[in-house]
Amino acid sequence: MGGDHAPSVIVRGAVAALQDRDDFVLHLVGDEEQVRRELEPLQYDTSRVEVLHTSEVIGMGEPPVEALRQKRDSSLLKIAKMAAAKEVDAILSAGNTGAFVAACQLKLRPLPGIVRAGVAVAIPSFYGPFVLCDCGANIQPKPVHLHQYGVMASLYAQKLLGIEQPRVAVLSVGEESEKGTVLVKQTQELLRDEERVNFVGNVEGRELFEGVCDVALCDGFVGNLMLKFVEGVAEGFFRTIRAEIQEQSHDPQIRETFNKTLERVWSRHDYTEYGGAPLLGVDGACIICHGRSNEQAIRNAVAVGCRFLASNLNQVIAERFGSEEG
Repeated sequence: MGGDHAPSVIVRGAVAALQDRDDFVLHLVGDEEQVRRELEPLQYDTSRVEVLHTSEVIGMGEPPVEALRQKRDSSLLKIAKMAAAKEVDAILSAGNTGAFVAACQLKLRPLPGIVRAGVAVAIPSFYGPFVLCDCGANIQPKPVHLHQYGVMASLYAQKLLGIEQPRVAVLSVGEESEKGTVLVKQTQELLRDEERVNFVGNVEGRELFEGVCDVALCDGFVGNLMLKFVEGVAEGFFRTIRAEIQEQSHDPQIRETFNKTLERVWSRHDYTEYGGAPLLGVDGACIICHGRSNEQAIRNAVAVGCRFLASNLNQVIAERFGSEEG
């Protein structure tokens, strides 16, 4: 029930994902009447879809913790409880990110040795995707949190993005180690001594799209700002080019050729192709989707959840950090 276009695109996107693989079952949680209304015109295997009713919805603008306390029968809290009870293997939401993260951290235990969970977002670039972590789960992290994000996001880049030796960097105002906040400098010190990651130092915002690192670490406030800024610039840039082509070229064939080229380029830089972002560090597969997610983004997010489970990433993270516990 969460997201700017819920429940229509959520239902259609999730059901469309059934066509991509035959090894999972969908549990659609929300207002049963609305969900079934969206399902009615769709063609799908009914044995693979279950609808579970909840009577409340947490709005996109509601204070996360307060909303979770007041709305005990919300779809968002329900799926977190289902994951905690192992009734489902993965959960997905395009709703209130703060509330979803809070629900997951409240109901699901942290993985052994993990202090705080972080959102890892795969962002497309000309040199392939890079991972930005954290993107909203922890806006006031400590150095130990970013250090753990570095290890977890590096494993995510390996297991799900196929990057063999991910280069990990800290997002800062300059490449020099002397630059940056206390958080940045202390995180650098921890990562320099970390044998589990390929640490390459600081990275500036403008360098993220130049292929200098595969994982960039920052606090959740900066990460969320960066993510939305990048999305806005990309969309505005492509709209500007398209408008210029339409205005300057009077030849329909030339316009069509340029538009097709533009669409191919956009498909490689479209956030919907990456679907959703995992919440790393909790004992479950929790996939966070953009509030503006369309049908394709939800479809791909379901695929991300399936790949996350198949990768056994949580088990690998637990093995890496479990020995440090205590």
